[in-house]
Amino acid sequence: GLLRRLGRLEDSRQRGAELFRWLVSPVSPGEFLGRHWERAPLLVRRGDPGYYAGLFSTADFDAVLRGGQVDFGTHLDVTSYAEGVRETHNPSGRALPAVVWDFYQNGCSLRLLSPQTFSPTVWHFLSILQEHFSSMAGANTYLTPPGTQGFAPHYDDIEAFVLQLEGKKHWRVYSPRTGTEVLPQFSSANLTQAELGEPMLETVLEAGDLLYFPRGFIHQGDCLPDAHSLHITVSSYQRNSWGDLLEKLLPAALQMALEEDVEYRQGLPMDYLGYMGVANSDTADTRRTAFMEKVQSLIKKLVRYAPIDAAVDQRAKSFLHDCLPPVLTQSEKAQSVYGFPARWQDGGPRDVDILITKDTEVRLLRHGIIRLCNEEAGVMLYYTTENSRVYHKEEPKFLEIDPEYTDSIEFLLSSYPNHVSVDSLPCESLEDKISLATLLFEKGILTTKKPLLQV
Repeated sequence: GLLRRLGRLEDSRQRGAELFRWLVSPVSPGEFLGRHWERAPLLVRRGDPGYYAGLFSTADFDAVLRGGQVDFGTHLDVTSYAEGVRETHNPSGRALPAVVWDFYQNGCSLRLLSPQTFSPTVWHFLSILQEHFSSMAGANTYLTPPGTQGFAPHYDDIEAFVLQLEGKKHWRVYSPRTGTEVLPQFSSANLTQAELGEPMLETVLEAGDLLYFPRGFIHQGDCLPDAHSLHITVSSYQRNSWGDLLEKLLPAALQMALEEDVEYRQGLPMDYLGYMGVANSDTADTRRTAFMEKVQSLIKKLVRYAPIDAAVDQRAKSFLHDCLPPVLTQSEKAQSVYGFPARWQDGGPRDVDILITKDTEVRLLRHGIIRLCNEEAGVMLYYTTENSRVYHKEEPKFLEIDPEYTDSIEFLLSSYPNHVSVDSLPCESLEDKISLATLLFEKGILTTKKPLLQV
């Protein structure tokens, strides 16, 4: 019901904002971002077991297994944690229901990786949320038998939203132990109880509750003896820091500086090895001082050559490759190439031609599905509509665009969510306007205000 209501909103950015508001409710998004995001855990008790109804269930879990497409290790992990020892029990091959449920019956936890691959609802949920985060939104589901624990204490490299779907689970959350573990780039290894102090938060999540914790916060969950637990962890912001941007930016800035500024191409002093290096770090030498000042000066000057916008575009390009494809509402499908009524009928193809005219009104399917990037090979338009629900199963999808079309792409972005006539696109000729609109429509990037053909 929630996803259907969001589908009535014309602007995909508003859909993402409203879904996020629902996710952290009754805490406001502003309060969440100001007090909790990347700072501190948040516990939301709702007293509403049906809050997440329809998102995912044990019945859905069983249906996924019965679909016959789940493999151990690739899609499903069987785990246990007892007496301080974490074990994975994955056999090889297909995860058949009889085998999987036998593991569960014997006290093993089941982790379904990337449930969006199998569940249209989870796919829809994450495809909306990813645009709000401007970062990949992923998920895993965890089904744990009563009285057991499936995983050792650890911290992750993602912002985690734990949605308790069924049953209940006992959670303990611990603050980062050192400054180096605050907002870490990578997840930790399994930790032992002896390595932990006292939890900063201890609670029992019940169906409808939410627990958020930032990356770097150690956590562990175990089931009470009287109930199983099913939860889904929604994640985002993996490798999405300032440092990750600079990893793209600084090499590009240095390359540009080397090409444009002779100072970066001048040779190092002939004798610098004699007074620089760790062995000489405690030596008082005016040559060392001058060398350090020179390096600092070049680094400060490097900012002038930093192609910041181009580096952001490269990160956006990577994000679009990470993205799930959009889920279309019925009306969007009818107004897009996915609902175009081309078919075989009476011995031949019917309604094949896509007849876009100057008066056809169009708009982007979603605001966040495209990105223009200027690259050495030309102007590339990256898009998400042909992505797979399986992470990186496909190569990045892009079109090489005539540079004269960039103004029209930007016009479509700035006009969204309003429809504009093809004739209003700022191309040189009507032929170019129709050609561009037809190309984007065929890739699922554009929709029309009215179906082009009705059968």
